[in-house]
Amino acid sequence: MLFAVLFLIIGFVLLVKGADWLVDGASAIAKRFGISDLAIGLTIVAFGTSAPELIVNIVASAQGNSDIAIGNVLGSNIANILLILGVSAMIAPVVVQRSTVRKEIPFSLLAAVLLFVMANDALVDGYTHSELSRSDGLALLGFFILFLAYTAGLKLESSKGLSDGKKPPSAPISFLLILLGLVGLVAGGKLTVDSAVVIARSLGMSEALIGLTIIAVGTSLPELATSAVAAMKKKADIAVGNIVGSNIFNIFLILGVSATIRPLPFPPASNADLLMVIIATILLFFTIHNGWAAKRIFLWWKQHDQYIIRRWEGALLLTTYVAYIVYIVWRG
Repeated sequence: MLFAVLFLIIGFVLLVKGADWLVDGASAIAKRFGISDLAIGLTIVAFGTSAPELIVNIVASAQGNSDIAIGNVLGSNIANILLILGVSAMIAPVVVQRSTVRKEIPFSLLAAVLLFVMANDALVDGYTHSELSRSDGLALLGFFILFLAYTAGLKLESSKGLSDGKKPPSAPISFLLILLGLVGLVAGGKLTVDSAVVIARSLGMSEALIGLTIIAVGTSLPELATSAVAAMKKKADIAVGNIVGSNIFNIFLILGVSATIRPLPFPPASNADLLMVIIATILLFFTIHNGWAAKRIFLWWKQHDQYIIRRWEGALLLTTYVAYIVYIVWRG
């Protein structure tokens, strides 16, 4: 048990450091081509910070630990919005662009709703059991390609991204960082899954609970670090783009790859967590508009190019996350 906890911590360190190297290398290369902050946040940074979830899910799917694979994605998406954006907004009010509100966040909501329909075969089609089949996985990957096509159409412009005034690393160093990042992610992902399974069995906890809490928060550490730094540096496009992009990546890419490797049984209890992903996304949408009345929302929609998540709204998101964690621990 002690060694399992130690290996779990080492796995998280490798995941976070690997993602950090991957993001640094990929962002440096992207900036050389003049890619905008929003595009970097939605794609390169989102992919890099979602890489831990991807590797963990590939390992979990290959080993048949479907509860960890599903719980990791759902738990990470919930943590991304409620925990990470909540913390980021409490550090500094987060300004959100109109395009993010009108396009990226609805796309993220579409991903969650689509997953609900695909995963609930028993509810929708009357089958005896529910699962994400290989055909579902391929369909999710198809939507992921559409998302990439959308981001490829974003206006390219000169951008400092998360630059702190330092000269970006050279191309060879950037590629070396990417390689080291991938190695760290693979090794960390293997250690994390194996250790989490041992801990869950030792404590009598379900793999789903471990996936929704410990693994989900652990693999979301790159998003937390990236968004917190972005908030402090007033780079809201990176902070919000990273979160929204990661949530889209998690469902379309990560669950798409996981289900393609091996069909994932979907337990009915996971519907509560999937509904929480949908609720969190809707809550983010309303929070950004700074109001709950529909009439006021449409007025903000028409009159403003930017929207703000204020500190008290960040506290609301964070409080909702704490309440959710209490609920799933009570649920067991």
